[in-house]
Amino acid sequence: MKDLFKGVKKFCSEEYGRKKKLFEELKESQAPHTLFICCSDSRVLPDLITESLPGELFVVRNIANIVPYWRESDEYLATTSAIEYAVLALEVDNIVVCGHSNCGGCKALMNPSSTGKMVHVAKWMELAAPVKEAVSSIEYEKNKQVCAEKENILQQIKHLMSYPFIKKRSDEGKINVYGWYYDIGVGAVYNYDWEKKEFTRI
Repeated sequence: MKDLFKGVKKFCSEEYGRKKKLFEELKESQAPHTLFICCSDSRVLPDLITESLPGELFVVRNIANIVPYWRESDEYLATTSAIEYAVLALEVDNIVVCGHSNCGGCKALMNPSSTGKMVHVAKWMELAAPVKEAVSSIEYEKNKQVCAEKENILQQIKHLMSYPFIKKRSDEGKINVYGWYYDIGVGAVYNYDWEKKEFTRI
């Protein structure tokens, strides 16, 4: 915690001053251009890998960058409500679903016994069940992990399209949806090319 307090002090004394005008503009409202859905993994920092400023990204994070299927419910739906707010209230222009290498959630998906007593993690990853089926025929475990991470991105985009307001805006050309894969070890980000049906390095 000492480092966190030190960081806050440095932000207040240095970084805030450099961006004071920006923060003053943001104090009353926000107008992010992109909804960025990514994993809660501590190694994945959307602002860092995109060099975005405060106010540009509306970030939703959870285990394995999962997008639950659309449904109306009286439950407490954190990810769904955040997506709804970003699209309907903030009217973002873009949605990025960003997965990454060495994803613990995808490891849990491919090897459910690894979750141990983490029953809620196991339940959450059921939302990505089609991913496991899609990569089950791959021969090598190492390839399965990477393929699962990439396939999971595409699966979550399919889930996004079950949201009627997203599907409508996408069909009308009012919102763009992207699938990104971040390779942590080499610092590379790949964007899914829908025509080539492959991830290409940005």
